[in-house]
Amino acid sequence: MERVLVVDDEEGIRTFIGEVLEGEGLRVTMAGDGDSAARLLDRESFHLMITDLKMPGLDGMALLRKTRSDSPETEVVVLTAHGTLAGAVEAMKVGAFDYLGKPLSGPDELRLVASRALERRRLREEAQRARPGEEGEFAIVARDRAMLAVLDQVKKVAPTDASVLLLGESGTGKEVIARALHRDSRRAAGPFVAVNCAAISDTLLESEMFGHEKGAFTGAVGTRRGRFELADGGTLFLDEVGELRPHLQAKLLRVVQERRFERVGGTRTIEVDLRIVAATNTDLAEAMRADRFREDLYHRLAVFPLRIPPLRERLADIVPLAQHLLARIARQLGRLSLVLDEAAQARLLAYSWPGNVRELGNVLERAAILAEDTVMGAELILTGSATAAPKPTDFLAGEKLEDLEREAIRRMLALTGGNRKQTAARLGIGLRTLYDKLKLYDL
Repeated sequence: MERVLVVDDEEGIRTFIGEVLEGEGLRVTMAGDGDSAARLLDRESFHLMITDLKMPGLDGMALLRKTRSDSPETEVVVLTAHGTLAGAVEAMKVGAFDYLGKPLSGPDELRLVASRALERRRLREEAQRARPGEEGEFAIVARDRAMLAVLDQVKKVAPTDASVLLLGESGTGKEVIARALHRDSRRAAGPFVAVNCAAISDTLLESEMFGHEKGAFTGAVGTRRGRFELADGGTLFLDEVGELRPHLQAKLLRVVQERRFERVGGTRTIEVDLRIVAATNTDLAEAMRADRFREDLYHRLAVFPLRIPPLRERLADIVPLAQHLLARIARQLGRLSLVLDEAAQARLLAYSWPGNVRELGNVLERAAILAEDTVMGAELILTGSATAAPKPTDFLAGEKLEDLEREAIRRMLALTGGNRKQTAARLGIGLRTLYDKLKLYDL
């Protein structure tokens, strides 16, 4: 439900606006003066604010400037008496969306202006979510049964508000799954906010998470909202949550339990409505035994634990995923197209991919830069120690296509426990073809 803050020192006008907007299905909060509104803005986020310009104490123009500074995504409509349009013009220059003259002509004009303001906010959010290349970057490629089973679980848990803990090695695509959970949830229209707990210094992480008040520490020249506030109404993705220091784990536990917190240096309690998805490549069971991770926090985050399989356990995805990544790389490099020949595909299947999808993307990008033709051969696929860039003629020495294919089949048989039907399905070949290969390679 979209939230509107109505600010006016005249109770009749305030009540009239509130009743009209509530009738449109909006959640309305009212304030009788600018100072009360400022305190509300410090605690909550609003999609739209409708404020009178002339009020005792903090006036509408000062409130508008505060909103543009602290909450720039909030649309603002100002109320001004007829004959004093100069104030409305100044407000538009500062960043107000529109203005309404007082006395209000009726509910229709109010409904129209409010709906236009909220529509502009929605369009801006959609434009941010649909940045060029984002859909391709976060698309899910799944052919292998192991990954299809994960997506089936995602489909079941996404419509709920249950906290999800994504477990898996680095580079397996945990953020891609987190975005899929958000996209398929009832919060899809809200923000998706990601924070890498390992990439922010300990001294700044608390401020990044919960925000800070002006003067809370050296350099805090203004009030700043943290990631929890920014994710209000949507999904907060806590990547590398296993790297959090113990004192932050304690604070995070409270927020996960109560969905409320205080900014750094502040005393006001802020409430948020969001879904938490966390991810880690850390063995949290071992971390809990070593007292490096709180058991109570683990159980709060792992309402629905979900393991993302490494690339070596989803061999049927390697070639389709490589083709998908190559298409994106080709666009970035300004190439018409790039394709892998059979030897290159076999080379990809024969490698264990300790760096998972991230390593696959790096290997393909390096190969694409070196490629002189649209068809890429195995000599360009430099994996593992081969990244020292050996000569192409040296690279294939002793590695014929038959050897690579034999190794790929052998590894898949080991992964499936010798199940030939599963092996054929995950390699993307027919069962009869597999039997022929087993006979040919004496497997």
